[in-house]
Amino acid sequence: MLSNWVSGLELADFVVLGAGVSFCLGYATINQWALRSLVMIGTGLYVWYYAISGDTPQWAAIWTSVAMACANIVGLIGLWLRASPLSIPSRHRDIYTHFSMLPPGDFRKVMRGAKRVILPAGTRLTTDNARAKSVFFVINGSVVVEKFGETFHLPDGIFVGEVGYLTGNRASATTLLNEESEVLEWDVTDLKHQSARDVRFKLAMDAIISIDLAEKVARAGSPGGEEHLFPTHEQAEIVQFSSNSLAEKF
Repeated sequence: MLSNWVSGLELADFVVLGAGVSFCLGYATINQWALRSLVMIGTGLYVWYYAISGDTPQWAAIWTSVAMACANIVGLIGLWLRASPLSIPSRHRDIYTHFSMLPPGDFRKVMRGAKRVILPAGTRLTTDNARAKSVFFVINGSVVVEKFGETFHLPDGIFVGEVGYLTGNRASATTLLNEESEVLEWDVTDLKHQSARDVRFKLAMDAIISIDLAEKVARAGSPGGEEHLFPTHEQAEIVQFSSNSLAEKF
């Protein structure tokens, strides 16, 4: 019976069946490249079907499918740019290794709102019990931390002020640059506005800050940790919460 049904199919029937199979396979995958590629194949087959299924081409359906294909191509280009090294801003290419956990396109988003400046030794980054107005990433140099009446140093390649940004709480320590340093600076208010508008940006910021906090917690738990900093319970919770959120999103 099945063989009789297949033998009765015409070319147009095989074409539309192939289009349907392509779309079903695309919708069944979570990989964006595979999904969009299969949808593109299916769209092409639908265009072919609309051209040969009747006595005359179904132009309305054909042009609608072509428009959908063009939109898909734009999406494919966006995926390619997000993963392409060409998306890394030239002026920040030298520090991408610090953020290599991000795709180049997401790194570009994060850097778009950052100011890259050189600050003199002694510059105060955060003040104990005051709200942080900026989040800093120390590219080079070192940071002096004054907390619980003690003073210790943190190395470069870290964020400062990130807990206040994530929680809205006041700073729990005073931090100053130990020497002239190059830093990235984000305005906290701008970060919150951008995160509310752009989920991709928020996920990227959460990712890099979560990894930074996790590394601080790991170093603090190590007998040879450089900074001898004991992270608060709040910081540990932020690391766990951010890690769970990222796992759900990706």
